[in-house]
Amino acid sequence: MDLRHSGIKIKIGLEIHAALLTSSKLFCRCSTRWQGREPNTLTCPVCLGMPGSKPVLNEKAVEYAIRIALALNCKIARECFFSRKSYFYPDMAKNFQITQYEIPIASNGYVELDGKKIRIKRVHLEEDPARLVHVGPSVAEAKYVLIDYNRSGVPLCEIVTEPDLTSPREAREFLQRLANTLEYLDVYDSSLEGSMRVDANISIQKGSMASERVEIKNISGFKELEEALTFEAIRQANALERGEKIPRETRGYDSNARVTYSLRGKELEEEYGYIFEPDLPKLRIEKSFVERIKRSLPELPHQKMERLSKFINKELAKSIVSDKDLALAYERVIKHVDKKLAAVWLGNVLKKILNYNNLRFKDVCITHEQLVRFLKALEKGEITKHAGEQILRELIRDSSAIEKIVEMKRISDENLIKNVAVKVLEANPKAVLDYKSGKREAFEFLIGCVMRETKGRADPKKAREVLKRMLD
Repeated sequence: MDLRHSGIKIKIGLEIHAALLTSSKLFCRCSTRWQGREPNTLTCPVCLGMPGSKPVLNEKAVEYAIRIALALNCKIARECFFSRKSYFYPDMAKNFQITQYEIPIASNGYVELDGKKIRIKRVHLEEDPARLVHVGPSVAEAKYVLIDYNRSGVPLCEIVTEPDLTSPREAREFLQRLANTLEYLDVYDSSLEGSMRVDANISIQKGSMASERVEIKNISGFKELEEALTFEAIRQANALERGEKIPRETRGYDSNARVTYSLRGKELEEEYGYIFEPDLPKLRIEKSFVERIKRSLPELPHQKMERLSKFINKELAKSIVSDKDLALAYERVIKHVDKKLAAVWLGNVLKKILNYNNLRFKDVCITHEQLVRFLKALEKGEITKHAGEQILRELIRDSSAIEKIVEMKRISDENLIKNVAVKVLEANPKAVLDYKSGKREAFEFLIGCVMRETKGRADPKKAREVLKRMLD
């Protein structure tokens, strides 16, 4: 089913949980660097929920949450407090989660996405539950489940949107935009496991038929979000066509099978029995504290893209800005080389190579000096585009590949090109006859052979001139 032309109206709201890059947990001094550590070694009585343990709020987490809220155009609360959200599940040892409910740290913001405002309902802080490790071929077929409390208590910033998103694709684009913003704020790292998890709420309307709101829990990844929402929209539409009612429920998402599956009936907020957290005082946020944070905010992605778009193609600007470290590299190299040339090679050629290898710029060992040297060689015409692409592909794996600039310098000497062309013509007599009989594509074939023989180093313009003289 093509959702774009199905007559289905979709409403999507997202609840995004981003792990904050603080060095210690939200309510204790335990380290947040749990990845790769022995299970259950970064714990204390507070994050294990031991009786009598007392939480102490991490000021840096509050600062990071306010940074996020300001970037999302939210109104910061002057006073807020924490509550206990009661639920019984193995990942929460004390059987309640310390979160914010009645008064969040910020609310009433928005994000502009292609000229449309996506409203932000609230931004609040809460502690991360423990990590469940499902042992088996898949979550649904797990033989047993283990619990690692190292992650318990890591500070999460929850960002809740209004149901303003109207397609799975739009939801994906919004999430990518949000993640990009958080990385620019230096409060979040997308490369860390479980750094962003999304609960997506979706309902559809088709003619006079409408579904109840369904929640899809714990989606990780932009592609997975779009897939999960697409499957769920089609599932609900097909059910409505069969005259079935769509119950209000919570579903999971199997990324291998690309299907959602029922977990339980959807809880109402009242069922969590929120109560004021008695072990934490009210949090008063001084105006001077907010102003200091506001002054420290960096240039955000949409602001950077707007600035770069004044002198380079908008799509190239968007590509460069989508990777914070690549954008920083671009801004450094354009002090030494042409802005448009650098934009094409970093925002188009290099970005495609990185995407193909599932890498980001920070994952490779290309230095500023190497990039400048490489781009200057292209700018001066010392290497061809083909040779440049070869060097970049090798450079992302081996930084010493920069030395290939010397051995892959452009061949402009007509005699050298002529020697290669003679060999090509002798090896392809049929193509020569085809050209002489008027088949122009034969000339392109022969040019391709010359370029291949010189490993892309021959000056294309010179090669065409030499070959044409020889054939005519």
